[in-house]
Amino acid sequence: MKKKHTDVWEKCLKVIKDNIPMQAYKTWFEPINPIKLENDILTIQVPSQFFYEWLEENYIGLLKKTIKKELGGMGKLEYSIIVDNSSKNSKVSSVNYPATDRRATQNKPMNMPLDINKGKSRDIPNPFIIPGLKKIKVESQLVETYSFDNFIEGDCNRLARSAGWAISENPGKTAFNPLLIYSNVGLGKTHLAHAIGLQVKSNFPDKTVLYVKMDQFMNQYIDSVRNNNQNDFVHFYQMIDTLIVDDVQFIAGKEKTQDVFFHIFNHLHQNNKQIVLTSDKPPVELKGLEPRLLSRFKWGLAADLQIPDLETRIAILQKKLYKDGIEMPYDVIEYLAYSITTNIREMEGALISILAQSTLNKKIIDLELAKRMIDKFVKNTTHEISIDYIQKVVCDYFDMPLEAINSKTRKREIVQARQLAMFFSKKHTKNSLATIGLHCGNKDHATVLHACRTVNNLVETDKQFRVYVEEINKKLKI
Repeated sequence: MKKKHTDVWEKCLKVIKDNIPMQAYKTWFEPINPIKLENDILTIQVPSQFFYEWLEENYIGLLKKTIKKELGGMGKLEYSIIVDNSSKNSKVSSVNYPATDRRATQNKPMNMPLDINKGKSRDIPNPFIIPGLKKIKVESQLVETYSFDNFIEGDCNRLARSAGWAISENPGKTAFNPLLIYSNVGLGKTHLAHAIGLQVKSNFPDKTVLYVKMDQFMNQYIDSVRNNNQNDFVHFYQMIDTLIVDDVQFIAGKEKTQDVFFHIFNHLHQNNKQIVLTSDKPPVELKGLEPRLLSRFKWGLAADLQIPDLETRIAILQKKLYKDGIEMPYDVIEYLAYSITTNIREMEGALISILAQSTLNKKIIDLELAKRMIDKFVKNTTHEISIDYIQKVVCDYFDMPLEAINSKTRKREIVQARQLAMFFSKKHTKNSLATIGLHCGNKDHATVLHACRTVNNLVETDKQFRVYVEEINKKLKI
């Protein structure tokens, strides 16, 4: 019985669908139409020359296997390439399997970041227009785990998160266009940028969302200059509905790239398309940018992410553990949150180190294990101990609630604990006396100086007090 071309291609698609990501399947295989099957040659119609080259470049092995499976060893594939959708004429290009093994095509795929979920690089469509299609389908490059659900809100990030949520509800139509999110490393810029993109896609499935790092954007532009197709490059980016550019500060000093980004930015903004940028500096501190581009970065909202407070850090750790289905003693979580204060990425890295040590060495996760691992981690990252952590150690030593040390009570044991916290904060941190006083019951710098003198005097005259100081110092492990 003669096979039908539609049946053969349908069986091929079932195999292909099980072997590639769903988004890639929708982008590169759903638009294909089977045309005919003659003499074990299956002809499929693809939208453009670029489409054909992409299939040959990225899915040659998979296509070989499916064609062989359905048509046997002599099976071949022929492409019917659409030159113009308005015309019925089509140019046919034949490719015989298994001889085809192309690795270099006219349009090179752009370099993309590591997929942290799979640990290997991913490719997305080259930033060029596919002739014959009104709108290109683009993989957004968004990481599903970087969602709003996994983003812990606190005083440190409330403005930026609220603006991001408003954008996702009405992209391009709010006053937050562009939204520039800035902060030091490891505080959640990239997470929030992905969360905005994911929410836009969820609310508006038909909108094209693209996340790209600025260094990748620059590399793509350089490739377009080399291949003499800058117009296609610009046109591609002008079609994006929500463009998210990470680490925009890397464009500094790149005059040509700034010029092309300026035109893309203008086009998107004028057409009410949403732009989200991230940077490690606020706009006023960005150097090496053309004034006309810098002024546009200031059009919308510049929102910073600050260092999270203790409660937020604890909530971040608890959320991560809950998501991974892992239980950990609260005192370990609290110790970790006290120990690493200025970089969420480092804090999560220390958490992973504790879990790995426990699993590999079959050890129970307790405070002793946590201290050993975190102390190494903090030392290796040359991280400064915090006033909050010192207060925690002192309060734990005297078995008193943390709130007591910041209260106005004049009870001797509490005053003594407060003085010790001030003493160790002056000794082991770089904070000013005024800052230490502010964190220790809202005292002034003179009170801190008095506390330090008192502790030094007691160490020399009170044997028991000297033991307190020595044992607390050991617990701090400085």
